[in-house]
Amino acid sequence: MEAAIKITGTALSLNVPDTDASAEFAKTHFGFTEVMSDDGFVSLAHPDTGLNVVFLRTGLATFKPESIAGAAGQGMLIAFVVDDLDAEFDRISAAGATVITEPETEPWGERYCQFADPNGLVWQLVQWV
Repeated sequence: MEAAIKITGTALSLNVPDTDASAEFAKTHFGFTEVMSDDGFVSLAHPDTGLNVVFLRTGLATFKPESIAGAAGQGMLIAFVVDDLDAEFDRISAAGATVITEPETEPWGERYCQFADPNGLVWQLVQWV
């Protein structure tokens, strides 16, 4: 059996029309910090998870493969597990984020809520109850 790949970091790269708008949303409401940026991209990191989120401006000539260079979003959720979903929902919604789904609980114990960023990306919080 071959050895498993050693992964030293994780990043989620998303194409959006307005990189600064999604980056500001992630920084304001979810605690990400900017690592680097340039024309057409913003790279963020989160201090608790080790997750990096990179926003690339839709239409960048350097994006490969070109056949999937459209905007991210449809059918995708950016989900984070939190300890106190209701408190986080109250904080984020009070700060003006667009609420997609108010807190609700699924029969299997997943309590969640959802917000949309300015590019329409859906950010979901989950708490297992």
